[in-house]
This record gives sequence, structure tokens and C-alpha cells, in this order.
Amino acid sequence: MRTIDRVKKSFVEEGFEISLNGKKSSRIYEKKADGEVEAHLVALSCSEPPAGFGKWSLRLLADKMVELQYIDSISHETVRQVLKKTN
Repeated sequence: MRTIDRVKKSFVEEGFEISLNGKKSSRIYEKKADGEVEAHLVALSCSEPPAGFGKWSLRLLADKMVELQYIDSISHETVRQVLKKTN
């Protein structure tokens, strides 16, 4: 019943399209990795992984980027998105 009431209220206040599909997010996200950081990340991912590792993991790449001071902090998800974009 609460869902029905919320949908009815949304339809009356905001219209059919918004009540059906929802609102677009108004939040603006700032890009953490610019072109230079992306270039360092791609170059690092193409290099040899550290001793004891067979290949680079996303978390390992993120940690190495911070260690080499290319960026203050970066998540493994940002690393994934950058590498996916470059494929």
C-alpha cells in the first residue's frame, strides 16, 4: 500500500514520465583520473607484475599507483573502469 501511495503522489506532483522512470540524478561526479593518470595506469598494467604475482590485479594496480605517487588515492573500481575504456 505504501508503494502505491508513493507512486500516486509522484504521479500527481511530478507527472507520468517521472513516476514511471524516476528522476535523473542531479549529483555531479568529478573525474578522479585525468589523461595523465590514465596513461600511467595503462603503462603500469602493461609492465611486468611484482615478484610473486603472476599478473596484475585491480587492487594491486591501485596500490602501486598510490605507491608511485601518480595519484593520492584511487579505488580498484576506478582502475577497472579506466582499463575497460582502453580495451
